[in-house]
Amino acid sequence: MDFEEALGRLEVIVRKLEAGDIKLDEALQLFEEGVKLSRHCASLLDQVEKRIQLLVGVEDGEPVVEEFDNPPPGVA
Repeated sequence: MDFEEALGRLEVIVRKLEAGDIKLDEALQLFEEGVKLSRHCASLLDQVEKRIQLLVGVEDGEPVVEEFDNPPPGVA
């Protein structure tokens, strides 16, 4: 499941839980599904973050980029 699908399903779950008009068993099942979806979304975001490139400067009018995991000195 991609991020947008997981987030959309998570939003539906939150609305149902906030409405409060469901039985306890269903609420617990939805909560468990929501926790799994939340972890899935967090994992996907971590993967994307690792792929982000950090703009570090300009050479000959072109941006120089380095991988996010290897920021230039002084950038934390």
